[in-house]
Amino acid sequence: MLDSVKPETIAKQNESIYQPTQANRIFPEIPTFASYEAERMHRKKRLVAACRFFADQRLDYGFAGHLTIRDPEHPELYWTNPMCVHFGQVKLSNLILADHKGHVVEGDHAINRAGFVLHAAAHEANPDILAMCHAHTVYGTAFAALGKPLEPISQDAAAFFEDHVVITDEAGQVAVEEQAGMAVCDWFKGVKAAIHQNHGLFTASRHSIESAAFWFMALERCCQQQLMVEATGQKPKLVPAERARYSREHVGSEYIGWLHFQPIYEHLVQTQPDMFT
Repeated sequence: MLDSVKPETIAKQNESIYQPTQANRIFPEIPTFASYEAERMHRKKRLVAACRFFADQRLDYGFAGHLTIRDPEHPELYWTNPMCVHFGQVKLSNLILADHKGHVVEGDHAINRAGFVLHAAAHEANPDILAMCHAHTVYGTAFAALGKPLEPISQDAAAFFEDHVVITDEAGQVAVEEQAGMAVCDWFKGVKAAIHQNHGLFTASRHSIESAAFWFMALERCCQQQLMVEATGQKPKLVPAERARYSREHVGSEYIGWLHFQPIYEHLVQTQPDMFT
């Protein structure tokens, strides 16, 4: 019920303007864990959900595409989706755990060779990166052929302003040799996304697989929107740099990516109960 009483405020420092200032509101909270086992299960469930989300968004392309999240106890190992299993059929029981050399140390399935080459190199060279996503998408692949960064044509696109790179090394060549991964891994320092020329999109998160997955979908949408705008032949009105940076800080953070994924996760849990079998 609405009244004129000043609401009680939350004393702790918020990470985002979207967090409620009124106490005792139902709102997602970043979890804490009492054990590695609990955190590992949490990460694995979110990895499965991220794969199902990719399936729902039709980001699949045969066996191409790979999502990874570090193991909390053994950060030199990472969990990933299995080779030749559709995103929509990934579940807890078929995830695999691999090392930076591409050896599967837990699970029955094979590893995606290209996924190992690129993700393992980026994880090993950037210990702060917890999670990565890559898929061969329609609009991201098309935009990557242009070899240029996204422009801040909207608030959504501003989330990537000065926070993504265009990688030209190994452009268009299938990455199955380890040196290919080493050639691109340093590009991921300090950014959440990359456009690999003639290849496609990548996202990297220092926060969570949820953040990496949401920002991947957002990056794909931004590529689609810029291609649509460019197809009109009209020059778009760009968000000024200062405003684009402001928007990025408030709607483009790792936390915001995590927050965006929370309703997606809850919806998937309700509609796809086989995920955790």
